[in-house]
Amino acid sequence: MKYTEYRVIEIAEGGCSTLLLGSAAIPIEKLQFLLNKEAKEGWQVVFQIIEKKRFLLFWSRESVIVTLGR
Repeated sequence: MKYTEYRVIEIAEGGCSTLLLGSAAIPIEKLQFLLNKEAKEGWQVVFQIIEKKRFLLFWSRESVIVTLGR
């Protein structure tokens, strides 16, 4: 399928949970809400990746990066 327009969204783990517990889960409800909202506007998921990056000094934090197209 050929897309004429792209949008990238990022959904990250909660910072407080990462700081206090050392890790956290990706907020699935937030991800689901955002994807449903974008789908109503005609966007489709093209690609997604999980990125792990440093958070503050000693912790790391994961985020889901989703590329949408329409």
